Amino acid sequence: MRIITRIAPDVGWLPISFVNVYFIGRPGGPWILVDAGLPGRANQILEAAEARFGAGARPEAIVLTHGHFDHAGSVLPLAVQWDVPVYAHRLELPYLTGLSDYPPPDPTVGGAMAFLSRFTPSRARNLATRVRELKPNEVPGAPGWEWLATPGHSPGHVSLFRPSDRVVLAGDAFATMNMDSWSGLITGKRTLARANSPYNTDWEATRLSVKELAKLRPKFAGCGHGIPRCDADLPARLENFSEKFRAPRSGRYVRRPARTDENGVVSLPPAPFDPVPFATAAALILAGVALGAGYLDDQRRK
Repeated sequence: MRIITRIAPDVGWLPISFVNVYFIGRPGGPWILVDAGLPGRANQILEAAEARFGAGARPEAIVLTHGHFDHAGSVLPLAVQWDVPVYAHRLELPYLTGLSDYPPPDPTVGGAMAFLSRFTPSRARNLATRVRELKPNEVPGAPGWEWLATPGHSPGHVSLFRPSDRVVLAGDAFATMNMDSWSGLITGKRTLARANSPYNTDWEATRLSVKELAKLRPKFAGCGHGIPRCDADLPARLENFSEKFRAPRSGRYVRRPARTDENGVVSLPPAPFDPVPFATAAALILAGVALGAGYLDDQRRK
């Protein structure tokens, strides 16, 4: 059974594969779920929630930092099972109502997740009547919390913040593991890094969002990827990270972002040449030729 780990007062953390979900609230009281993990993981989240909050317990709401497949993958079955609303930023709604697909990921940006992004979906989800727009200065079901727009990784990306003890749930505004590195992705070694680079579609907005989060001087940081951090020097580390934040050297959205509005994608920069599919195809053809030649040689010997 998956166990929720307490990382701050009233804040629980549940890692599912390489992505995190969070629970805000005390056992016996109202609570909410922040993000909903990968597709097919609803039962794991349900079991963990019942272990923490009791059999049959359901949240006041599900709040999404954004709607990418690894953060909203199990949101619909959870919303149906619990019969609760789902909240997201207004600019995220086109991708959660089937109105628009997300800008496609950029596999040419380089790194581990860039390679894997060739095999991950970017299509819209349709939550129909379940999804609602976040109201200003209000996190439904979580008094004392506020949300702030932190776009860049997605058009309507938000982070949640509790000023009383400076806890931030930053989604994919940044990460506490290096997802551009294979070793960082596999080991989960703690560091401050860019989050899921191939899905960032506005690098300048991402940089500014990190700077805004650094200004909050958080004592606790829970991100969508990586082990949450509560180091005494976290505010200084995050400020230093924000000052040194750099976009990748090349990539589809590095010099020109995707343009979006309340209806979804407006325009995209041209897709750069991606040599990997061609190299893979060439390797498979060569392997097939070599195997075929070996088979013919065997037949001749016979």
